[in-house]
Amino acid sequence: MSRHGGLYIMLVSIHGLLRSRLPELGRDPDTGGQITYVLELARALIQHPEVEKVDLVTRRIESADVDDDYAEPVEPIAPGLSIVRVACGPPHRYLRKELLWPHLDTFIDNLVGYLRSIGRVPDLVHGHYADAGEVASHLAGLLDTTMAFTGHSLGRVKLQRLVDQGSTHEAVEKRYHITRRIEAEETALNHAVFVVASTNQEVCEQYELYDYYQRRRMLVVPPGVDLDRYSPPVGRRPKHDLAMERIRPFLHNTKKPIVLAISRADPRKNIGALIRAFGENTALRELANLVIVAGNRERIDQLDSGAQEVVNEMLRLIDLYDLYGSVAYPKHHSPDEIPEFYRMAARSKGVFVNPALTEPFGLTLLEAAASGLPVVATDDGGPRDIVDACKNGVLIDPLDPDAIGTAILDALSDRSRWRLWSRRGISGSRRHFSWQAHVDKYMRAVKTAVTPRRKERRFYGTKSRLITADRIVVCDIDNTLIGDRKGLTELHRVLREAGSKVAVGIATGRSFALTQEVLREWKIPIPQLLITSVGSSIRYGRNAIEDKGWEKHIHYRWRPEVIREAMADLPGLELQGPEGQSKFKISYDVDPDKVPSVPEIRRHLRTAQLQARIIYSHGAYLDVLPIRASKGMALRYFCLMWGIPPERCLVAGDSGNDAEMLTGRTLGVVVGNHDPELEVLRGQPQIYFAEGHYAWGILEGIQHYDFLGEIRVPELETATDVASTRN
Repeated sequence: MSRHGGLYIMLVSIHGLLRSRLPELGRDPDTGGQITYVLELARALIQHPEVEKVDLVTRRIESADVDDDYAEPVEPIAPGLSIVRVACGPPHRYLRKELLWPHLDTFIDNLVGYLRSIGRVPDLVHGHYADAGEVASHLAGLLDTTMAFTGHSLGRVKLQRLVDQGSTHEAVEKRYHITRRIEAEETALNHAVFVVASTNQEVCEQYELYDYYQRRRMLVVPPGVDLDRYSPPVGRRPKHDLAMERIRPFLHNTKKPIVLAISRADPRKNIGALIRAFGENTALRELANLVIVAGNRERIDQLDSGAQEVVNEMLRLIDLYDLYGSVAYPKHHSPDEIPEFYRMAARSKGVFVNPALTEPFGLTLLEAAASGLPVVATDDGGPRDIVDACKNGVLIDPLDPDAIGTAILDALSDRSRWRLWSRRGISGSRRHFSWQAHVDKYMRAVKTAVTPRRKERRFYGTKSRLITADRIVVCDIDNTLIGDRKGLTELHRVLREAGSKVAVGIATGRSFALTQEVLREWKIPIPQLLITSVGSSIRYGRNAIEDKGWEKHIHYRWRPEVIREAMADLPGLELQGPEGQSKFKISYDVDPDKVPSVPEIRRHLRTAQLQARIIYSHGAYLDVLPIRASKGMALRYFCLMWGIPPERCLVAGDSGNDAEMLTGRTLGVVVGNHDPELEVLRGQPQIYFAEGHYAWGILEGIQHYDFLGEIRVPELETATDVASTRN
């Protein structure tokens, strides 16, 4: 039962088909063990006494190719637990995961919209797989919250394996967009407070390949098994045994022990080696039946290419070894039947086999163990840890069919050892691999990471106010926010007491690096919104996550090298050093006695067929920006993206480069120590000229507009009023 005031945990798993009722496991390569894992993790987390809310976030799919369930925006599962589906990519197409990369920014924006609609920030965002890891990284940065990551499978490992099997880098890149995936994994590892891995081998042999790998952040927590679903057989075979009905048409003698394999029809699962092992071992063929449950299919030619390859190889090998009557490979099964397959095999005194080439964990091995079914499994990753803990089977070389066949025959032939392995699997799975044990360890890491942030109550806050806020105070730094330490302290106090409804931003001409310096000097925490370099950069939160959408927006017709060449002809301008420059800002120190006027500079650039925005401030600095960039434009972009009306933005400044964000429908405050160049704005109803200097002037403006209360918005002139005045 979740508790009021408890933690809000968001799990993000984007690809595949995700629903709580009858998940379509094995339907395609994207709908496999990860789906089972995130569903069971979500169900287990909401049972924890310190968790109030769990959202399992995936993409929304409205396509004739899939059931209507996947178009439902919210699917309640239990009190406090829901699947939340967010638009990502073309609305009427079901895309494989490799094609989702261009649509992740839209997914993030839509997910932020969902959070604004519920008015709450997750305490933890946990990304599953590379795509969701990238989403979680950006989301945690935007919201200034805690992030965790689980790779499930990793791009560097996949690339190496495919190259070793004969693929070229070019072919792998074309099919899997592997460079993009690896970069997303690096991003996730860089931002994650902790990384959940299933096995120690996964940590040492896979995550260690990454630049941002840090051993202290790795948390080895084996996935749990749902012991309510997977249990040993009790009593005689049920009258309506659906699993037996699935395999009966294939087999001559259904009373033989069953060698069971359950997996997706994926080349990595190495099903062909299992059939060879069975077909080439005469004693094993006489003793047992082989049952292969490899997903659902209607027609082989409708499967993806990898699955077609696997099924065609299965049929070819069955025919090669003439295994008709000894091998069952049903076309259909429901998720509810999977536990019955395990129990059916256990009742027959059979064995479960996982011959995968590589196995990061092997959840099916735990399901088999909990069902009392001994295992024969690949000597890799998860199977090593499971068999070591449960002592319920044997490990084999997946590339040696003879060894596989011998191990299976040996497991079936010794009945006393079979019973020992069966008992050990049942007890070991409960002791070491229950969801309760998994969540207990997981939550210890969550509380260690989240609790300090929950307790902090610094100015600007560590929990994002961009979700809960309905208004924002945005200040220039130099000569506005800073200049009087007592005034700044009082402003800190007032905004801190205002609570989460008020967000705070900074808009400055300084570069990001110089902004960081002055914030440290004045002991100002990083705010929720950072507009730097005269509006050419937008960043969010303590992690200063860049808004890539803004960068794409202002890149329009921006030719910095050509602009520098053209500006070199003008007198009175000296290019500032590297600390004053940025990707989208060219900055100059100005000799006011020699420099041409701003209109003349604009004209000069136009004659060179160059488009740029010129901002002159303090009579000493000149900045050249992309035509779409400025503090005012950046602020309005922010308002549009985050749904905060401009008239709920209080903007404070002191110089000419603040003019554009002071005008319009924002609530402007010009501090008492302002430059004369802002006097042209005096008299406009939505711009308040304060008497107080520096932060005192900001406080005066907050009081003038009742900004922390009902907000007093001056009536602005309409177009008709302006026209009549001019007439």
